Amino acid sequence: MVVAIRIHETGGPEVLRLEEVTLGTPGPGEVRLRHTAIGLNFIDTYFRSGLYPAPGGLPFTPGNEAAGIVLQVGEGVSGLKPGDRVAYGSSLGAYCSERIISAAPLVKLPDSIADETAAAMMLKGMTARYLLRQTHKVKAGDTLLVHAAAGGVGQILCQWATHLGATVIATVGSAAKAEIARDCGAAYVINYSEEDFVARVKDITEGALCDVVYDGVGQATYPASLDCIKPRGLFASFGNASGAISNFSLLALSQKGSLYATRPTLATHVATREDLLANVADLFEVVSSGAVKIPVNQRYPLADAADAHRDLEARRTTGSTVLLP
Repeated sequence: MVVAIRIHETGGPEVLRLEEVTLGTPGPGEVRLRHTAIGLNFIDTYFRSGLYPAPGGLPFTPGNEAAGIVLQVGEGVSGLKPGDRVAYGSSLGAYCSERIISAAPLVKLPDSIADETAAAMMLKGMTARYLLRQTHKVKAGDTLLVHAAAGGVGQILCQWATHLGATVIATVGSAAKAEIARDCGAAYVINYSEEDFVARVKDITEGALCDVVYDGVGQATYPASLDCIKPRGLFASFGNASGAISNFSLLALSQKGSLYATRPTLATHVATREDLLANVADLFEVVSSGAVKIPVNQRYPLADAADAHRDLEARRTTGSTVLLP
């Protein structure tokens, strides 16, 4: 029996329904894939709530990353065969036991990366890669502020940026999460539930501030994040965990030192096969070498996806979470 989480109306976690589905055979350029592990990400909650409209409308299956085994390949698919271990991080419809999927976003997994690790790292790891190597090309000596550093993307950013020689200042919401950020290489950790993070950044940097702020939080950290950036520095807003920024001011960028601001997405950074493979090659290298570790700290049965969403939105999770079909 093939099952999938389906959303028939947008809303809270209660709209996630487990249903039996019927699959056909893969068409040209497609494969039939059996999932072994599925990644959980904040973007899944954006589609569920309706903040991001599902491209095909309602109903739809959420989820953007997973790992699995190729069962069948369609006409014209090259480089993949039944039995291959693969993963992807940018194809809506992952919350299911099996699916028909385009071969385009699939990448083969090396033996050094386990299925759960792959499912937990593809979207988050590829996001960290473009943020660190494209949005702002981090170099030794840079000073970065990483919000929500104990989350899935945050932990990867801290480890990878430290590996590149940057000084990472991390913000978290609890003492327990502060320890996680330190373990991931953050040189300084600010518990924003107890401290003013802007004042602490100014103190830590002796007024020099940061080259870039990586902000996946959104509403709760804006506009204060701008006060942490040195003149001509960058505000990289890549997520809305606390809600979307609704009062963004271009004028504030000039007033605070000719700042740059961007709202990038993974999709545009892996839009071509060439870009995807370049991103994944860097990601696989740092994970396989041990420079970046991917902790899978929570596991839920696929049927309990609603509970996983509740815990994610309530900040009860750390690191990465997977759903198991």
